[in-house]
Amino acid sequence: MKTVTSLSGKVETVTVRRTESADALEISGLISPSTVAVFGRVNVLNLLEKANFAITLSNTRNEVLAHAAFLDHPSVDLVDQGCWEPWFHEHFRTDKCTNVLRFVFCQTLNSLFMHLFVAQPAFSIGSAKEIVRTVFSAIPYLHYIFLVTPNMNMLEPVLTKIFEPIEVIRNPERQCAAFVCHRHPHVPILHVRRARVEDHDDLTAILAERSGTLSDRYGPYFLAELIEAQDDDHQAAVCENEGTTVGFNSVSADINLKLLDECFELGPFDGFRRCTPPGLLEPTGVSAESLFLQEPNPRNHPDQETHATKAHVSEVYQDAPNAFCIQLFFVDRKYEMRSVDFLPHVFGCFPDRDFCIITVPKTAPEPPLLQAFLRVAPRNNSVLPHELYVCHRSGLLRTFQVRVALSSDRPAIETLVETLTLRESILGDLDMFYQARRDPDGTPLQAFLAHIQGQVVGIVIIKNEEDVEYIQSHYNVENFIYFSYHHREEHGRLCHFVLNPIFQCYARHFLKEVLRLGQKSCLYYLICTCSQSPEDAAFPGSSTAVVLSCMVPVRPRRQIFYPLEELGTNVPSKQITTERMPYALYHFNRKLTMEPKITINSRIVVVGASDTGISFLEALCFCSHLQFNNLTLISKHGYPGCYADDNMEFLATSYSYSSRDHAQISLRSWVNVVEGKMVGLDRVSKHVRVSAGQSVPYDQLVLCTGQQYQVPCPTGAADISQPGPSSQLSSQPRQRYTGPIPSNLFTPNDPTDSQRAYRWLLANFVEQEDDAVVYGNTIDTYTCVEALLRLGVSGSRIHLVQLPADFPVSCFNDPGVEEAVTGAVTKKGITIHRNCQLAQINDGQDHQPITLLSFTTDSDPLRLKCAVFMNFSWKAVDYDTFRAINDAGLVYDSGLVIDTSFHTNDPSIWAAGPLTKFARRYHAGMWTHANFSSKEVGAQLAAALLPFFDPTLEPLASPTEDQDRLVPIYTKAKIQGGRLPEGYSYLHASKPTICTPLATQMLSDKHGREMITGTAGAGSYFRLFVNQYGVVESITCLSLKPIPVFNYLYLYGKHELLLNRLCDRFDEGLIQDFYSYFEEPWCLAIFHDRFADFEEEVRQIMESTKVQGEEDLRSIPDLVQRIADEKLRFLGDPTMYLKNVFEKSDGFSMLRRSLLNYLKYNRYHLTMYAHAGFL
Repeated sequence: MKTVTSLSGKVETVTVRRTESADALEISGLISPSTVAVFGRVNVLNLLEKANFAITLSNTRNEVLAHAAFLDHPSVDLVDQGCWEPWFHEHFRTDKCTNVLRFVFCQTLNSLFMHLFVAQPAFSIGSAKEIVRTVFSAIPYLHYIFLVTPNMNMLEPVLTKIFEPIEVIRNPERQCAAFVCHRHPHVPILHVRRARVEDHDDLTAILAERSGTLSDRYGPYFLAELIEAQDDDHQAAVCENEGTTVGFNSVSADINLKLLDECFELGPFDGFRRCTPPGLLEPTGVSAESLFLQEPNPRNHPDQETHATKAHVSEVYQDAPNAFCIQLFFVDRKYEMRSVDFLPHVFGCFPDRDFCIITVPKTAPEPPLLQAFLRVAPRNNSVLPHELYVCHRSGLLRTFQVRVALSSDRPAIETLVETLTLRESILGDLDMFYQARRDPDGTPLQAFLAHIQGQVVGIVIIKNEEDVEYIQSHYNVENFIYFSYHHREEHGRLCHFVLNPIFQCYARHFLKEVLRLGQKSCLYYLICTCSQSPEDAAFPGSSTAVVLSCMVPVRPRRQIFYPLEELGTNVPSKQITTERMPYALYHFNRKLTMEPKITINSRIVVVGASDTGISFLEALCFCSHLQFNNLTLISKHGYPGCYADDNMEFLATSYSYSSRDHAQISLRSWVNVVEGKMVGLDRVSKHVRVSAGQSVPYDQLVLCTGQQYQVPCPTGAADISQPGPSSQLSSQPRQRYTGPIPSNLFTPNDPTDSQRAYRWLLANFVEQEDDAVVYGNTIDTYTCVEALLRLGVSGSRIHLVQLPADFPVSCFNDPGVEEAVTGAVTKKGITIHRNCQLAQINDGQDHQPITLLSFTTDSDPLRLKCAVFMNFSWKAVDYDTFRAINDAGLVYDSGLVIDTSFHTNDPSIWAAGPLTKFARRYHAGMWTHANFSSKEVGAQLAAALLPFFDPTLEPLASPTEDQDRLVPIYTKAKIQGGRLPEGYSYLHASKPTICTPLATQMLSDKHGREMITGTAGAGSYFRLFVNQYGVVESITCLSLKPIPVFNYLYLYGKHELLLNRLCDRFDEGLIQDFYSYFEEPWCLAIFHDRFADFEEEVRQIMESTKVQGEEDLRSIPDLVQRIADEKLRFLGDPTMYLKNVFEKSDGFSMLRRSLLNYLKYNRYHLTMYAHAGFL
């Protein structure tokens, strides 16, 4: 916390933070006539949308004390933003602005312009100084803050204490005055010198504050010994501020290049050696795409090595080292943003070496010094618990400039992109820019290049974004911008981005300059991972990892399924409703240009590509202010891919992640994937052993393997002719199958298994006449039967063999649905065999392949000829997973034991999903994560883990003894669905609960009521269940038509009154068909993905509104409580009383305004509603 002092001496504790849109109203209230005289009339919200840097001082009561907004150009009323540099140097004597200590000339890299400053008058001086200090501290390369104003008179008194006037050389066309604020009086550049032994005492205090363990490890005088031992290869330096030592740096020319080469990809840096062998380029021509494992282009799998890394560098380079390393570095927290001041000095210590490297522990926070460094990609087999960063000598040059590409630049650009895979695409787009300034579709193109001292080091090609409406309606871009403040032509699409890795620290500035010169306020970057077309495959472009680290990922939005016939001409535009190839979207705007992400290098390893694991990774990757560099997914079949054909879907679905969803979130861009199963776990050395032989190290391990269908083991009954009761059959212990898996036995557990079965069936079964046996009781058996029927397999060739039931509940738990599906199966000629237990395969002989299956039943034995065996018999934890967990000493009690915070008995190992079980101390044996939505569980797991990495989050408080006895109850619906025989579409979404027969549930006094329209047999079945409070708790649909799944899922948790008084209408016979009822235009607003936000806003209005009570003003909740306690007397119905009282309050008008705003802001989706402008 910091403090500012008022003119009267009052001290106020303040928080300095980024300005938020919610501050706009208070900021506008601070604008005075003198503010307008200096800055002109300002639309605060518009300014905040376009400002590169905006900060606010707020006090402990969260009141705004002061605010300032900065842009990278003067007011557009005075000069075009893309041309301010020559204009400024032409009209003002900028040579007098030069910092004579470092000879820093003003340019776009080191300059900002103040466009607004407001403050409470009493705190104006102190606030202004604090804001300026904060700006200079936050932006290391900033040296000047300019203020250009049309007011030729003197500035406000507070600004005159900070700014000094600049001499006018020639009066501009539009009269204005310019002022400058220098860095030096506020946050000066630190003085760096060679360390002396007498610095020891000053340094010891700083070191003790930053790291107290070093003295314990190396002794109390190791710093003095380090300083005293300086020679040509070992140097030490200190930095000073006004004569006070505030930091220390020790560098050495002694580097173990062999070890670094074994652990990191050093090819792009010539192995940190002086000479370059023939045929290899200097680093100045290398794209950063070859430096990262997280390459989203599906054609460049991260496990495949590039041409520069096929051999260890030590085998190629044998020349003198060209790097030195930072051995020890620390600086006082007050000055850590000036850590870069060390770099010119340390490079001066080794004039013959071009690279400075530093390693930091993966679990340590990334210090500000590393903003000037480039992270080097580790090798796949690296187990070194450190990250390697490198800085090239040329990266210290501050002459990085960006301009429009000229035709004469083409040879230099061609050299720059010579080694890139998309070289032809880049040069082709560049030529179109040179020739017509447009692409073949007529969309305007722009090309910009970056150069330093005359050498081209980067190129960016953008074009106008023509799909603005589609992006706005299909992605949550409005989490980052207000669309209404960005003109259509200000949206651009990033086509190509190439930047020499030496200058990666300027990537964000490069994009900032592209926005300024291109007259853009937003950039979008598209990644298509499922595309097969060359055009879409070209989306990833070059230097992907560099540009994605600057941009933020944008979540896709759930879309409304529109009843086109019902809406007629009120359907949204085709730009919104037309389905397109799915892609992941990344976004960049002016507000992000000076907001670096927090880097997390901890190795977080997730085992299992289940819904829980994917949801966990999604939550981490979509933290827009964090960048996780070491996310790893271990999965048997790698990352879930895309179905090439809907006929491959043998399994039911939870609707958590479809192929389209995977393409739109593109986790593959950030997650390293290791294919294989976890077969071992070493908790001491912290690594996971994978079936393929790799060892994957971790700092935090997350186990989300779930449960899988197991290969059935025949009971081996010697005499299957003896019938047994079904209870005896079901109670037989299940054994693990240990033999070789027959080639025609399939146990699908994921899309990859389904695709393998699909290809085998097409090649070996569909055209034959033999029979298929589908074995199991789950819904997957029915979806598998339907998949076989779609493949053209006759029903008479399919045998559905069901096991004795373990529970009195069928997979549908709805007699009507079960009867209809069973009837459909029978109608197709499929034979159903119930209460069967697999006894023998091929009469106990060789199982390869399966030709005969024998089952024991509660009546006559069953023998079936079999050409393919589809198994869905029972689910359990994979044996290899269980053995790895058990051998590692993790507590396992019919499930991996966890507490309510997802912890196992190892603090570094977390677990979630059906794999787990709550500890017995909770007395909740019936409740596990399997009862809940796996996607919600994964998101909550991420919420529990994030406070350990995100400094903006408060650490979670340990639960009290009483709280730790409670099992968390998740609220989202448990969903299952799929395509069933006869072409039925099935959907069931219900409140998480312990599995209980529907008939038993109906007997409960507090059960609520069910409403059913249509019949299951006719394919028009729709069942809604509302609890005793009128809230929808269950939805069941069985239809011969496609089901608008995500429309109906929004019904879950809604009150029946919100659904147009659903119960009353149903009782009055006004609803004959729920399918038609929920296609009526009135309900589409409820299906909108932002309706939940509107509900929350309404709830806040209701809770904050004050209404007239008997004696004084009271809140609605208070009034309701008094009615419930019978402390309030009135005549009539309580509901009508509350309604009348509320309509007389201010809250009613606020509610109307909120509703109209909801329809207005989402009008591109909700065109079927009349908006305020139409009334």
